[in-house]
Amino acid sequence: MKGIRFILLCVLISACRPVAESVETAPPAKFHGKAQNVILMIGDGMGISQITAGMYSNYNRLNLERCPVVGLIKTHSASDLVTDSAAGATAFATGKKTYNGAIGVDADTIPQPTILEMASVAGLATGMIVTSEITHATPASFIAHQPDRKMTEEIASDFLKTDIDLFIGGGQNDFEKRKDGLNLFYGLREKGYIIYNETTPLHDLRIPPGKKLAYFTAGDKPLPKYQGRDYLPEAVAFGIDFLDKRSDKGFFMMVEGSQIDMGGHANNSDYIVSEMIEFDEVIGKVLDFAEADRHTLVIITADHETGGLGINAGSAMRQDLLKTRFTTSGHTAQMVPVFAYGPGAEAFAGIYENTEIFYKMVKAMGLHP
Repeated sequence: MKGIRFILLCVLISACRPVAESVETAPPAKFHGKAQNVILMIGDGMGISQITAGMYSNYNRLNLERCPVVGLIKTHSASDLVTDSAAGATAFATGKKTYNGAIGVDADTIPQPTILEMASVAGLATGMIVTSEITHATPASFIAHQPDRKMTEEIASDFLKTDIDLFIGGGQNDFEKRKDGLNLFYGLREKGYIIYNETTPLHDLRIPPGKKLAYFTAGDKPLPKYQGRDYLPEAVAFGIDFLDKRSDKGFFMMVEGSQIDMGGHANNSDYIVSEMIEFDEVIGKVLDFAEADRHTLVIITADHETGGLGINAGSAMRQDLLKTRFTTSGHTAQMVPVFAYGPGAEAFAGIYENTEIFYKMVKAMGLHP
């Protein structure tokens, strides 16, 4: 009899427990098939220490932590153990190692097709959004083919040769106020672009159906975040909506948090942290879209680490209490992380060359290099 009473008591206790304790959280749904959309997010100069500084300055949390797949890439170029942004981005864009300073060409200066160009040919919508000049090394490597990153006017001219649907960034002077006297705005308009600059807020843009968008955020380099630049989150949300509606075949978009690198060159940890936290805010918006869409692959990585940043003893979990030191005002040869979410994300785990980012994206999208 006592045994029966004990069993009944256990049943009653179990029944009275809160439902949350008795229900296991369902694992996230698995993704299947190729990615319809790919969003490649590049934190220029963003190594592990830059991420860590941003995390500890942001209540010990970043949206990056939502990515279930993490890897590491080797960043060396064909010419140097320490790469620059041009060679690093060209590796992502073309799958080829090249020399420092090269834009969309291999080590023999032969132009190579980029992932953005391939996506455009396949009928996907394409776009780039950056916090540097749009003619700067990283974005240039996805659309231009020049032997030297310093050839920014020639890089701007290459924008007339590829049907990119949307680009947002600084560098308006490379298109309009050129040493050769040309005004590329005429050519852009002939190719179907509506052209705006920062004097018109993004939410006030009027883009007729079928038109492409060129939006310039500065004549040269946009301001740092801590000096008032604030367009990146809104621009990325706008860009996703614009490209998602443009082609039923999907889209490819590259987003660059360009000025994490500039904070590293300046050996300014506050500059780095402000850029890192904004970039992570944008990562959160992109992951929200991918989670709802279920057909979008998100890859977040860096071309290299900048500054040799260290977070040292005596630091506390607050931005103004981080004790940081730098080993250089240039780049380093450190491996940098890769984070991935969505269909095909599992391929980005492990340790591999930076060129593999290209081939993994191509495979995930079902393109043919």
